[in-house]
Amino acid sequence: MSDLNLCRSAAATLAGFISCLPVVAHAEAVTFAPHRAVYEITLANSAAGSGVSDMSGRMVYELTGSSCDGFTQNMRFVTRMSNQEGTETINDLRTSSWEELAGKRLRFSSTQYQNEVIAEASQGDAVRNKSTSGADVDLVRPAKKKVTMPAGIYFPMQHAAALIQSAKAGQPHLAANLYDGSEKGEKYYVTNAVIGKKHERGAVANAAAIKDAAKLEGLSSWPVAISYFDPGKDNEDTLPAYELSFRYYENGVTENLKIDYGQFALKGELKELTVLPQGKCANDAP
Repeated sequence: MSDLNLCRSAAATLAGFISCLPVVAHAEAVTFAPHRAVYEITLANSAAGSGVSDMSGRMVYELTGSSCDGFTQNMRFVTRMSNQEGTETINDLRTSSWEELAGKRLRFSSTQYQNEVIAEASQGDAVRNKSTSGADVDLVRPAKKKVTMPAGIYFPMQHAAALIQSAKAGQPHLAANLYDGSEKGEKYYVTNAVIGKKHERGAVANAAAIKDAAKLEGLSSWPVAISYFDPGKDNEDTLPAYELSFRYYENGVTENLKIDYGQFALKGELKELTVLPQGKCANDAP
């Protein structure tokens, strides 16, 4: 698994599904809180032969926008990895996307630097196909190409909404095909999410050290674990490409991140949280 995939997976889980294939009948709308979150990345564990002896870094995630104008996600994920020989590699992933929350359109771009040299880049525009409920993707980078995603594909913010709706409805499982423009914009993942018992309401564990952590008090949250599988495989007999777990607040904020690749795992501790102003809609009262 490349570092690009590792970083893209973290971004993807910070985002969900509303209109095309409703998973919860008459589900209430999800109100996402625009925010900026900073996570400290450390190596949780590493197996012999993984090629990873140490890894550390930082992920900065920002969500802005509104349900009427769409949401923009920006992320920068920088890690320093050491192997058993002591060689260090610095990976720097920068991603940006805009998504129409009703699931009609997703614009995305990402650039991966390795030791300050561009290693991979992708950019494209995915539009919901009304006939198939899939998506038609026009890629610009790494090369101009048209790609078709299958029926019922979820975009990231749609998937985030679906997770929260399922959690509020007491549904412990959510299966979804997820597309976020990663893997050069040509691939989607088959995902299975397990949603645990709702936490007692309250802020994050280290709230005193985090700006705006108090704004999470009184919000519901749930432990969530998502397994990501390559499409076309029998998920019952195949290990996932990776697994992601986190505590998910009903406003879209996450903490206690863990990305598990089997041979090694990373954890992300929320260090900074800044709640940003809500985007305005045209019919908002002055």
